[in-house]
Amino acid sequence: MIRLFKHYVPNAVLLLGLLDIAVLIAAAESGWVLRATQIGMAVEPIYMRVPQLLTFAASLELAMVSVGVYGADSLQSLRFATARLIVAVALGIILQSVVFFLMPGFAFWRSNLLYAMIFAIFGLIGLRILLGKTLGSQAFKRRIVVLGAGHRAQRLKALAQVPGSAFAVVGYVSMSEANRVIPEAISRDAIYNLADHVVLLNASEVVLALEERRNALPLKDLLRIKTTGVHVNEISTFLERETGRVDLDSVNPSWLIFSDGFSSGRMLSGVFKRLFDIVASLALIALTLPVMVVTAIAIKLESTGPVLYRQRRVGLYNVGFDIVKLRSMRQDAEVAGKAVWAEKDDPRITRVGRIIRKTRIDELPQAWSVLKGEMSFVGPRPERPQFVDDLEQQLPYYAERHMVKPGITGWAQINYPYGASIEDARQKLEYDLFYAKNYSPFLDVLILLQTVRVVLFPAGAR
Repeated sequence: MIRLFKHYVPNAVLLLGLLDIAVLIAAAESGWVLRATQIGMAVEPIYMRVPQLLTFAASLELAMVSVGVYGADSLQSLRFATARLIVAVALGIILQSVVFFLMPGFAFWRSNLLYAMIFAIFGLIGLRILLGKTLGSQAFKRRIVVLGAGHRAQRLKALAQVPGSAFAVVGYVSMSEANRVIPEAISRDAIYNLADHVVLLNASEVVLALEERRNALPLKDLLRIKTTGVHVNEISTFLERETGRVDLDSVNPSWLIFSDGFSSGRMLSGVFKRLFDIVASLALIALTLPVMVVTAIAIKLESTGPVLYRQRRVGLYNVGFDIVKLRSMRQDAEVAGKAVWAEKDDPRITRVGRIIRKTRIDELPQAWSVLKGEMSFVGPRPERPQFVDDLEQQLPYYAERHMVKPGITGWAQINYPYGASIEDARQKLEYDLFYAKNYSPFLDVLILLQTVRVVLFPAGAR
């Protein structure tokens, strides 16, 4: 994996992304040359249109990231990837139109774009047909050795078998566990030199997955493995990198304290985030005002009650604030103000409410909370005080999610479907802690781009 601004990108995804950019530049150039030839126009040297070529490639690449072209499903299924690619190219062309309106010199003509779009679709699909299953093969997977043969090692074994996994376990070493559940594990006592054993397996990483670490760390073995150039990680750090979550089952307070991260309060990144929130919230309010007005009229026509719905939420440092949403439920949805988890096919949701929840239109008025500074565009979703009190009692480290400003969208929202239970809250907390720990402007941009996928292909919205 390659680490970009605290975010890990699998080698296969990075390679595919670079090849896609090359295909897009070639498609743009082919479209321009074809159109120029048709109208009898002299074909100038390629360096004369570098800005247009790069703008085309960048627009479509951003659209591809937005709709999930590089997700595990797209890498495993050609049909799934083709559907996403067609949507991405369409979005990319719309973005090109915006660029043409703002900066005409950086975009192609419409006739050039038509040819470039056709070439891009066939080129991108052809690239995936050519590569086939190569990107998901063992050649691009990191080879790891697991020290441990208990339930933690079993979790790594299951994770390695998930389609799209970026690693393969090439060996298990039992460290005298009492509850051994990996039958193929080799006993440590049967290995004369563990470092030599790891090198012979051609492993690039060793993961420590012991059930009990107290007085059980094989320090000499780990030191010798490290000096051979093989990376050594413990299971919490490994799972964080591979899953994009802070695994609550394996972490402990000392790991959170001494591990890298939790730098969202740094002045430069904080100033950048606030400036972006101000500009983006003003732009969002201006652009979506007609949509909100039409939705408000539809809500009023369907059911009695106010169009806007105010709700108390817990924000930064556990300070409460009121968010404003377009009402999607009946006025009597919560009797006496008692908070109730939303359910699948919740009967309290109106017909208009079901639509605006799936498309996230009901969240648009929260741009006002962002403008006021109570929320950010990106961050953990703010919860209601009644739920927070319960969740802090039942879930470890839940209070730590309030150390960053809540957001309209977040890492949990793009990676986990809408949930309304303690277990769902636990899963989302793991993503929220990952965001708080690994915050960077790059991660914010990635989340905003991926939010487009959630809006276009809603899954589990309630």
